[in-house]
Amino acid sequence: MSRPGDIAGDQLRAVVERIETIDEEIKELTEAKKEIYLEAKGNGFDVKILREVIRVRKQDQQERDELETLLEVYLQAIKGAPPVAKAVAKAVAKAAAKVQAKAA
Repeated sequence: MSRPGDIAGDQLRAVVERIETIDEEIKELTEAKKEIYLEAKGNGFDVKILREVIRVRKQDQQERDELETLLEVYLQAIKGAPPVAKAVAKAVAKAAAKVQAKAA
């Protein structure tokens, strides 16, 4: 007859092995992703812009529209503002973009 600790040990081992397998798959996928970016760079694409396109495509359309509207409002405000206000507006826009990026 098996002890209760044996059953839990087998279950735990199975869970750990599944997690390890997934970690290995993630590692392989990350490497493949790096290779794709290198290929894109070799074909003349700007990787920074490519990453931004991918980030934007992950957003839903409403969120993307809202962000574009806010960006346009901020840029219009900067055009008519004195130099110090422009610097502050740029900093605010940059901070807003970071918040949006973290939310995504």
